[in-house]
Amino acid sequence: EAQLVESGGGLVQAGGSLRLSCVASGFTLADYAIGWFRQAPGKEREVVSCINSRDGTTFYSDSVKGRFTISRDNAKNTVFLQMDALKPEDTAVYYCAAHEYWVDLISSWEEYDVWGQGTQVAVSS
Repeated sequence: EAQLVESGGGLVQAGGSLRLSCVASGFTLADYAIGWFRQAPGKEREVVSCINSRDGTTFYSDSVKGRFTISRDNAKNTVFLQMDALKPEDTAVYYCAAHEYWVDLISSWEEYDVWGQGTQVAVSS
C-alpha cells in the first residue's frame, strides 16, 4: 500500500535544469527521511541527496553539491530535487526512497523501506 512515485525527468542540454518530484501515498512523508538515488547504465546505484524529517538535516554528494537542492512540502506529501547546471554525467535513472529513521550519505540503500519506480534523466553534451 505504501508507494512513492517519481516524475519530472526528461532530456535536456548540458547546463539546463530539471525538477524531480516524489509523491508518497499510503503513509505520511513528513514522518520519514527521504533519499534521492541514481543509477546509470552499467554502474552501481549511488546516493545523490537526502533530507531528514526529525531535524531537517540535508546532505549532498560531492558530485552534485552546489548544483542540486533537495526540499520537501509536507502538506503535499512530496519531496523535490531541483537540478541545475546539469552535466552529461548526471544521466541516470533517478529514484526516491523513504526511511523511518535519520539518514546521511553513509546510510545503506538496503536500509530504506519504500522505493519509487524511477524517472529517467538524460543530459546531452
